[in-house]
Amino acid sequence: MQKQIQLRVKPEEAANASSLILILAQATGQAPESISGYHILKQSIDARSRQQIWINLTVLVFINESPSSRFNDEINFPALPSNAKEVIIIGAGPAGLFAALECIEQGLRPIVLERGKDVRSRRRDLAKLNKEGIVNPESNYCFGEGGAGTYSDGKLYTRSNKRGSIDKILRLFYQFGADERILYEAHPHIGTNKLPHIITAMRAQIEKSGGKVLFEKKLTDLIIEKGVAKEVITSDGDRFQTNAIILATGHSARDIFSLLNDKGILIEAKPFALGVRVEHPQSIVDGIQYHCAVRGPNLPPASYSLVEQVNDRGVFSFCMCPGGIIAPGATAPGEIVVNGWSPSKRDNAFANSGMVVQIDLATAAEYLTKLKVNGNANLNSSLNLNNPLLLLDFQRHVEKKAFEFGGGKQIAPAARLVDFCTNKVSKELPNASYLPGLHSADLNMILPEFVRTTLQEGFKAFGKKMKGYYSNDAIVVATESRTSSPVRIPRDAESYQHPQIRNLYPCGEGAGYAGGIVSAAMDGQKLAQAIAVQLR
Repeated sequence: MQKQIQLRVKPEEAANASSLILILAQATGQAPESISGYHILKQSIDARSRQQIWINLTVLVFINESPSSRFNDEINFPALPSNAKEVIIIGAGPAGLFAALECIEQGLRPIVLERGKDVRSRRRDLAKLNKEGIVNPESNYCFGEGGAGTYSDGKLYTRSNKRGSIDKILRLFYQFGADERILYEAHPHIGTNKLPHIITAMRAQIEKSGGKVLFEKKLTDLIIEKGVAKEVITSDGDRFQTNAIILATGHSARDIFSLLNDKGILIEAKPFALGVRVEHPQSIVDGIQYHCAVRGPNLPPASYSLVEQVNDRGVFSFCMCPGGIIAPGATAPGEIVVNGWSPSKRDNAFANSGMVVQIDLATAAEYLTKLKVNGNANLNSSLNLNNPLLLLDFQRHVEKKAFEFGGGKQIAPAARLVDFCTNKVSKELPNASYLPGLHSADLNMILPEFVRTTLQEGFKAFGKKMKGYYSNDAIVVATESRTSSPVRIPRDAESYQHPQIRNLYPCGEGAGYAGGIVSAAMDGQKLAQAIAVQLR
C-alpha cells in the first residue's frame, strides 16, 4: 500500500531517516516495521516562528511493499538514423544543450557550435581570470561548455511553469547526475562544483546518439538567401548548411547582437537590471532569518529575497548565493562585472546577492546623452531611442567605469555597505570572497546617480525589514550588470522563427526569452519541438 501524507517536523527529525520513519508510522497508524520506504515529494523550510523552525514535507509512504524507484524508466535518447535532419545550435548553454537533447528525442541531429572551450579546458582560463586578472574573451564564466550556468551556482528555481515542463528539466538533471534533492526541494540547487560533471554527461549523451558538440566554433556570419537562413560560418572558416538554426548564444554575446544589427536583422533594446553585489558574513544572514545566534547543523545556510519601490523605481535582490563566492564575470578586457555562485554544500563563510535597479530605455538614453554632451561618453552607437544597442552601450559604459576605478586587472571597486549609503569612501575593506581582490573606491564615480540613490534607499529599507542587514560588516562590489540581456531578438509567437528570417530561431536568455537555467532549458526544448513539427 502507498499513502501520501503531509508533515511538519523539526530539522533534526527531517535529517534523520530513523526518526522520520517513526513519525511516518505514527502518521499512518502503522507499526514502524511496516514502513518499507518513502519518497519525499516536496520539502520547504518555515522559519517564521522565533521559537521553532519547521520543515514542511510531502511524503509518499510505502507500507508493506517494496518502494518503487522514483521513475519507472529513464528518458530515452535513441541512436539517430543516418538520414536524420540536422539542426545547427549556436551555444552550449542550458538553452542549447536542452534543445540538443530534445532534438534527439524528436529524431533530429543536433550540431552544437560553442565559441568557448570544454569544461576541463575552461577551468584553466577561469584560474587565470581569478588569480591573474586575465580575461579570455572566448573562455570565461559566460562562454564555454554549459554557458554561464556551469559556473553560476546551478539554481533551478523558476516561476516560469507555463513555458514548459519544469519536472522534465529537473528529471533530466537528476538523470545526468544531480542529487535527488533537486526533485523535491522548494528552491533546488545543484552547486557549481557538481555542474561540470553533469554538463559533460549531457554532451556524452548527445554524441552517443549521433549529435555533435564542437568547441571553439564562434559564429561570425549568417548566410541568408531570400529571407531564409541557409548557412553559418565560424571564425575558423568552417561553413555549416542547415535546415534550422537555434540561436542560443546567452546574454553576453555582444558580437552576435552587432552582427545581426549590421546585417539589418531586426533586434530590439530590452530593459534589464544593473547594480552591485552585496556580501554579508553568512552568520549575519543566518541570525536574521533563523532568529538564532548560531545556525544548527540540520539547517542550510539562510537566504533572502528582497524587493522595494524607491521613487517609482524597483530595486531587488537577484541570484542570492548563501554560503557562496563573488566571481569575476567579465567577457572582455577593460571591464569589471561581478556575479555570484555557491558550491553544493553552500559552506563558504559569506552570503552574496545581486542588488539591482531596473534600467529602462528612456532613462538610459537621458543619462548617456548628458555624458556625451559633457564629452564623457565613448559610445559605439547612436543615442536614438530606436537604436537597439542603446541599453547594451549603457551596460558597457558602467562596466568600463568600474574597471577605471578598480585596482587594475580584475580587482573590483567596493565599499562597506553603510559607507556606500552615506557617500563615504571606506578607509578599509573587510575580508571578502572575491578572489581577484577588492579596491576601496568612490562608487559615485561608477554608478549612474539614479542607480546609486535607488540602491542606497533600497538598502536602508531592507535594513528595516531584516534587522542587522544594514551594516558596515557587509560590502558592496561594482558592478552586477549581466542580470539579463539588454537586447531582445524578436520571434513569431507561433512558429518561434524570427519574423524576417525563416529557419532562424532566437532562443533563451540571449534572445530575451528566459531568465535562468530552467527557463532557458525549457525554451530550448520548446523550440526544438517546434522545429520538429515544421521539418516534418
